[in-house]
Amino acid sequence: MRVVIQENYDKMCKWAANHIAARIHAHNDSGNTRPFVLGLPTGSSPIGVYRELVRMNQAGELSFANVVTFNMDEYLGLPREHDQSYWYFMHDNLFNHLVDMKPENINILNGMTDDPEKECRDYEEKIAAMGGIDLFMGGIGVDGHIAFNEPFTSLSSRTGVRNLTTDTRIVNSRFFGNDPEKVPSQALSVGVGTVFDSREVMILINGHNKARALAATVEGGVSQKWTCSALQQHNAAIIACDEAACGELTVDTYRYFLDIEKGERL
Repeated sequence: MRVVIQENYDKMCKWAANHIAARIHAHNDSGNTRPFVLGLPTGSSPIGVYRELVRMNQAGELSFANVVTFNMDEYLGLPREHDQSYWYFMHDNLFNHLVDMKPENINILNGMTDDPEKECRDYEEKIAAMGGIDLFMGGIGVDGHIAFNEPFTSLSSRTGVRNLTTDTRIVNSRFFGNDPEKVPSQALSVGVGTVFDSREVMILINGHNKARALAATVEGGVSQKWTCSALQQHNAAIIACDEAACGELTVDTYRYFLDIEKGERL
C-alpha cells in the first residue's frame, strides 16, 4: 500500500488528477487497443480532482476519447434528472465539461430500474466485458465505508442493492434539506470485491473527520467493520490524503510514508 500525504486538499486533488492522467497516457502510449477503464466516485472528496481533470482536458493536456467510466453507486428510486442523483452529480461536475467524452462510454447504475438485481448483474458483466477496471478512484466515509458498502459488508461483495444506515442517511441529509427521511433508504452499489478486482485502486481521504478511518485503513486489521481495510490486501493500492486526515496515525507511520513518498509530495 502507498500512502501519499499532501499538505492540503487542493494539493491532494492535483496529485490524484496527475496520477490518473499519467495512467491514461501510459495506457494509450502502450498501443493497447482497448479503452482505458476508469472507476469513479461521487461525494465531496473527488470534486477537486474532477476540476483538475476538466482543466487538463480543456487545455488539451488529457483526452477522454479512449476512456470508459463506471461509477460506484446510485440512489435507488431517484430519477437521473433529480439534482441529488449521482448521474446528475457526475454530469454537473465532470462529464458535461469534458470536450471529448463519449456519452456511450459513461456507465452509471440506473436508480429507476424495474429490476435492481438484474441491473447489478448486468453492470458486473459489462465491467468484465470491458476487460476489468484499470484504475478505480474512490473515497471513504467517516466509518470507513467504500461506495455504499456499509460496515460489515462482505469484503468479497459484488454489485448489488444496499440498505443505507441511519448514520449514512443523516450525513447525506445535508443534500436533502437536512431531512434524513428524504434520503433514499436504498442504493445500488458496486461491491467491495468489485472495487478491489481493479488493477489499481486509489482512495481519497481528506479532513479531520476522516482521521480515524485513515488510521483503521492503514494500521488496523483487515475487517468487515472497516471495509476500507481491504486496501491492505490489494497489490496496487494507493491512498492520497491530506495532512488533516493524518491526525490518528502513529508518528512512526506518518514519518515512514512521508519519507518513502517524499518524491511525490507537491
